[in-house]
Order: sequence, then structure tokens, then C-alpha cells
Amino acid sequence: MLIPFFALFFGIVDYGMAIFLRNTFQHAVREGVRYAVTYQTVNASTGQDASIKSVVQTNAMGFLDGANANLIQIHYYDKNTLVETGSNSPGNIVEVSVQGYQWGVVAPLLRSASPIRLNAFSSDRMEALPDGQFAPPPR
Repeated sequence: MLIPFFALFFGIVDYGMAIFLRNTFQHAVREGVRYAVTYQTVNASTGQDASIKSVVQTNAMGFLDGANANLIQIHYYDKNTLVETGSNSPGNIVEVSVQGYQWGVVAPLLRSASPIRLNAFSSDRMEALPDGQFAPPPR
């Protein structure tokens, strides 16, 4: 009776953790987009994309540090055609995402299962440039 109980318990904990991670990543990319649309940078020598990734990592509670930092992706789309442009010009759409994070389950009955893959996306329209700024910061 103890083995099925622990299997069920660890299964609930595993999926609860997966839901927690997904919500954490969704919050992190949402904050990254909110930071991106204002054209801020961490400092003068850091590009905007690196600054956005830094904000996402800060809000991801350490789950996207180290090797997982490359899972953060930033894309810019033309406001009229929705084709990816790579330009952070005013009016374009910015999308920040975490794609392919793998959470390995620990439940005894699910050990042979593949890891749970988590994705989170957020996007918004770039604002007008701040007063006194004539060009977007370098990416």
C-alpha cells in the first residue's frame, strides 16, 4: 500500500512543480516584454536583447540560469506583415519566449517517461521612442 501511495504523491508533486515552472516562465517572459517595449537597457554597453534576457532570467527564479539561458528567445515582427524583421523599431511586435525547457519527473511509475517540455510566450507592440532618443538601442 505504501508504494502506490508514494507513486501517487510524487506524481502530484511532479505535475504541481511543472505547473509552477510554467507559470514562473510565463511571468518571466511577460516581464521581459514589458521591459522590451520601453527600449531600456541594463547599462550603456549592453544591447537591448541582452538586457531583456537578463530581466527574464531575474524573474525566472534561477531556473533559466547557466545552460538554460539559451532557451530564452527574442523575435521582432513587422507591424503590418507580421514577418520577422529583426528590427526593434517603434510599432513593431516583440515576442519573448522560453522554448524547450525540460522538467524530468521523479515519480517512480513515470521514470521511463520522457521529460515534460515547457514553453511560454508573450508579445506586445513596441512603443514610441522615449523623448530625446532618435534611434532604438542596438540589439
